[in-house]
Amino acid sequence: MIALLLALAAGPQQFDTVRAFCGSTIGMLMLFGWTWSLCFHLCNGIRHLAWDAGWGFQIPRAYATGYTVVAVSALLTVLIWICVFAQRSGT
Repeated sequence: MIALLLALAAGPQQFDTVRAFCGSTIGMLMLFGWTWSLCFHLCNGIRHLAWDAGWGFQIPRAYATGYTVVAVSALLTVLIWICVFAQRSGT
């Protein structure tokens, strides 16, 4: 994201170079990983808020919420990328 903004400030040629990289296979893979890490961080933050409220400290529940965080973050990532590809094909 920062690279894209810096390239935009540097000029159209640099912006096109960064945009082409983001559209490449490795760029898309990196963006997918970045999206998953943001979704994971969001879901785990919600889990920690529940812990701050005193819920979920039992070991079985802690494991269950951990697995839930991984599953929900993966689902959110897939949904975000479905929206990305749906908008991409619509334009």
